[in-house]
Formats: sequence, C-alpha cells, structure tokens
Amino acid sequence: MTTDRAAPVTATRFPTLDPGHLSAEQNETLDAILSGPRAGGDPDARARLLRGGPFNAWLRSPALGNRLQKVGEFIRYQSSLPLRLNEFAILITARVWTSQYEWFAHHPMAIRAGLDPRIAEELAQGLRPSGMADDEAAVYEFCLQLHQDKQVDDARYERALALFGEQGVVDLIGVCGYYTVVAMTLNVARVALPEGVAPPLAPLG
Repeated sequence: MTTDRAAPVTATRFPTLDPGHLSAEQNETLDAILSGPRAGGDPDARARLLRGGPFNAWLRSPALGNRLQKVGEFIRYQSSLPLRLNEFAILITARVWTSQYEWFAHHPMAIRAGLDPRIAEELAQGLRPSGMADDEAAVYEFCLQLHQDKQVDDARYERALALFGEQGVVDLIGVCGYYTVVAMTLNVARVALPEGVAPPLAPLG
C-alpha cells in the first residue's frame, strides 16, 4: 500500500444542495439518477443522495455528473464481475485513496455480497489479506498494481484474463477508474461520515 498523504477531514466543502432549489439541469441529472436502481423505492432518496456520496458535488457540474452517474450505474449493477469481486475492487480503491466515505458505504455491501469480513479487515489495515480465494487474489493483485504502478504486468493480466475473460478485465479496469473518481470527489469535497461514525480507515505508511 502507498503512504497516505491526505489532509485530515475538517468540514464539507460543498454545502448540501436544497432539493427544492435546483436548476433545471440539476433536476434533470438527479431525476436520471433516481430513475435507476439507486433510488431503491426510498421516498427520501432525493434528499438522501444529496446528503452523502459524490452526487451533491457532481451536481455543481450537472452535465458531467449525469455522465458519471451513468457509468456508475453500469459499474454497480451491470458489471460482468461477480458482485463480491466488484465490491472487493471498490474497497481496494477506497483503501488506496483512504476514502473514508467510500469505504463506509461499500464495506457492508461487500460483506453482504459474500466477501469474508476478515479479508476486508486486513485490507483496511493496509495488509495483503490472507486466505483469499483465487479470484479474490487475482482482483487484489490486478487492482493494487494498477493503482500503484499505473500498469499491470503480464502475469497479473493473464491471470485476470483466464478467470474473467476480456470483458471482465475491462470491467475491472472500469471499477477501479470509476471509484477513483468517486474517491477523489469525496476526498476533495470532504464528505462527512454520518454523525457518530468513526473514520474506518487509519492513515497508511
């Protein structure tokens, strides 16, 4: 894992938008998000999406936000990767970026998808998780090298290709890239964890 140089979270930089006072373009983007699976039948979804995650920041550039959320919808709900591995890749990205909110949001999803809690705990500590299944180890090594070295060597590529096929490799690149954008947004915006929730990730290095 890389050394963590992130500034401590102090205060949210983008005040929460009032869902009743959005521009037409902002409403269009938010409506597009809510028309998909993220709403989950929650009547409070409109306000909820503005309280946490990247959307409150992305609505400052709603055309960009709309394009990003469409990529995110595919990554979350339509990837060819099994959900357990997709969420594991998200946690790896959150750990590399020490993105507290990203980890907070996706850790329970990863556990529900079948990731061993011990693997997540060791990852949170900056360790190479022990006892990973072959597909989990392939995802870990591919994603970590991609994040750290900005490249993937032949051995890791061929291992991922054998397990997931070409589409799976591209989808794995996609989950790393999209959740890097999410982590960047959350970290720059200093999106706060819910009241009473301690930061789940310690600084690395």
